[in-house]
Amino acid sequence: MPVHRPNPLRPRRLFLAGLLLTALTLALAAPADAATTPARGSARMGMGVLAHDGQHGTPAPTAVTQTEGVDVSGHQGNVAWSTLWGSGVRWAYTKATEGTYYTNPSFAQQYNGSYNVGMIRGAYHFATPDTTSGATQANYFVDNGGGWSRDGKTLPGVLDIEWNPYGAACYGKSQSAMVSWIADFLNTYRSRTGRDAVIYTATSWWTDCTGNYGGFAANNPLWIARYASDPGTLPAGWGYYTMWQYTSSGPTVGDHDKFNGALDRVQALANG
Repeated sequence: MPVHRPNPLRPRRLFLAGLLLTALTLALAAPADAATTPARGSARMGMGVLAHDGQHGTPAPTAVTQTEGVDVSGHQGNVAWSTLWGSGVRWAYTKATEGTYYTNPSFAQQYNGSYNVGMIRGAYHFATPDTTSGATQANYFVDNGGGWSRDGKTLPGVLDIEWNPYGAACYGKSQSAMVSWIADFLNTYRSRTGRDAVIYTATSWWTDCTGNYGGFAANNPLWIARYASDPGTLPAGWGYYTMWQYTSSGPTVGDHDKFNGALDRVQALANG
């Protein structure tokens, strides 16, 4: 009796099967969050805090007078500054720039609007150390709203240095390289404005990405990010914080902050 063997797969079917196998392999190998990576320019102060550090309550009462503030960026659009003023907010920071490729389209309304209702205000830069040098980004920041003037209502610029929303948390830099990048930014900002920039960061990021470097504490005020009942352990070198971002879900705009002192201390920082 003759034996009937199945016909071999046709070359076209083998080719299609190979394509499907390749596509499946690539899909499985892709990062789980690739589809959720935000668009360049959309980063904002505290964007990674909830994901990396979580939220653990709201500020506990303290004997030290604290002055309420907010920080805003382009995703909030036009801000109701009179409402915030009426709720007791007395200072504000507005995102001006990111990297050397983004300027906030709502900057004028946010920066001038806070000033016009009576707030003391300043600008911040979202750092992307993997794109250009610290000096280049400091210059871009100053040239696009991050400057300073001794008018009693303008705070020094802020270097927002935190988790990379677009890739590796430490931007692919070693701890020593990150410290050098930050120093490059801070030195250039000071040479351009005559002021030392404020550093905004979270202790966990600072520890991981700079090795908990303490060399900036003598000159650069600390703005700590922690959504909890207290600001927790501070990065090395700083014995106290100047500002504390304590929530991303506050009233009117999400990001609310405490200045570690009464309004006259906010004015003192503005005056330099």
